[in-house]
Amino acid sequence: MSLIKDKIDSESLPQHVAIIMDGNGRWAKSRGEERTYGHKNAIDAVRNAINACNEISIPYLTLYTFSSENWKRPTDEVNTLMSLLTETLLLEADEIFSKGLRMHVIGNLEKLPPLVKEQLLKVVDLTKENTKGNLVLAISYGSQNEILNAVKNISSDVKEGKVDIENIDEKLFENYLYTKDFPPVDLLIRTSGEIRISNFLLWQIAYAELQFLNVLWPDFTKDIFFQCIVDYQNKERRYGLTGEQIQIQ
Repeated sequence: MSLIKDKIDSESLPQHVAIIMDGNGRWAKSRGEERTYGHKNAIDAVRNAINACNEISIPYLTLYTFSSENWKRPTDEVNTLMSLLTETLLLEADEIFSKGLRMHVIGNLEKLPPLVKEQLLKVVDLTKENTKGNLVLAISYGSQNEILNAVKNISSDVKEGKVDIENIDEKLFENYLYTKDFPPVDLLIRTSGEIRISNFLLWQIAYAELQFLNVLWPDFTKDIFFQCIVDYQNKERRYGLTGEQIQIQ
């Protein structure tokens, strides 16, 4: 039994947690291994995050799995990541399904190798009726491209008379994003000690709490996740209001 988990208030959980899973390469190099060794040893950390969310019933977990910028990495590393993604999906599909989780994928899937895309969509379809939680994989994803595509699509709909410019507001804009069916991010976690967002969910984290951990991703445990939730619950989320105004509400 986790003592940290016992500190969590089940009545004030974040509805959507997003994680930038960083530090695989440094973890591997610290052990005298190639970067790909770190990616292969990061699977347990992914399981820990998914299981922790499932245990305390957080409805949405988004994992930054592969960014649009990651395509610029060495070919061998990219190929390893794609192969590992396919292998992991094959191994974990039944586990994801048995937990009652529904899997979603966001990003430019057209850039993915056909086998990877096929496997992803297969698991998405397999889990589409599940209702116990949502696992969102951001793959070939870049937030700036997502926002630009939303602007282009809105502009096209304005041109075709489907949207009135006067009716464009935050809610309408969100309907053109990959995440239109998900709640905004409440908590963003980044491992590895880096303090930056790296083009991840820029619109969706507008009022999220941000936590930057001095932990390399392969070392991420359920207790670390639970501590992040405890720290989140100790924050006062004001959304631009004063503390006094929040107390009155």
